[in-house]
Amino acid sequence: MSSLISADEVSHETALVWLEDIEQLDYVRQSLDRLPTRKGKPAYHRDGRMVGYAVLDTTAKPSRASGTFRRRVFWLLPHDRDCQPEGLYAKSAPAEAVDPRTLEPRVKGYKTERSEGGPPSNAMQELGITLPL
Repeated sequence: MSSLISADEVSHETALVWLEDIEQLDYVRQSLDRLPTRKGKPAYHRDGRMVGYAVLDTTAKPSRASGTFRRRVFWLLPHDRDCQPEGLYAKSAPAEAVDPRTLEPRVKGYKTERSEGGPPSNAMQELGITLPL
């Protein structure tokens, strides 16, 4: 879904709040949810768990139709790699997944070799950074 999120849709973000250590996650799923507030931890209604969310600035306008704000929510399902390392996404990632280390406020994030189940990049290896596979 990251390719479906436009720069305009994240332009009012001031912070990303992480509920888990993202250094331990190869990828997170991201989506734009309609939420009643600009900030604060949103309710979560999916299987799995929420691992983070975006906070919006005071200039973010609610939808005229619903009065809600579009905010990014980051989440994982029970069959994602962190819980099932040899499962469905052992060597790939879901369409809406991005490497959480590439995310910042107002930055959509992207997939990396790491998030796709591959080894750390050459640059990471040269710096002596090792990540569990």
